Amino acid sequence: MSSIIEVDDDNFEAEVLHADRPVLVDFSATWCAPCRKLEPIVHDLASDFDARLKVVKVDVDRAPTSAAKFAVLSVPTLLILSGGQVKDQVIGLVSKKELSDRILKVL
Repeated sequence: MSSIIEVDDDNFEAEVLHADRPVLVDFSATWCAPCRKLEPIVHDLASDFDARLKVVKVDVDRAPTSAAKFAVLSVPTLLILSGGQVKDQVIGLVSKKELSDRILKVL
């Protein structure tokens, strides 16, 4: 089972931009109700795509520079990056199937 890595401004570049595989970045906040609803979906996807996808969680309050770099204005915002480049973006609460389908397109 894959784990979700907590990322902040200090390790964002190393963990996300220089990752050796595609990355699902979950920009969220502790005060965000839709983010809490999305959390189990993100955990499931981390397990489902284990070796093929790295999953990281970024608290926008603890990583304002990283959130600003990707123009995150609303949470939850999910980015799928490959080779350090954004390949897809989802804003708001989405179903596991929709997010899984978007990940598969990038993989």
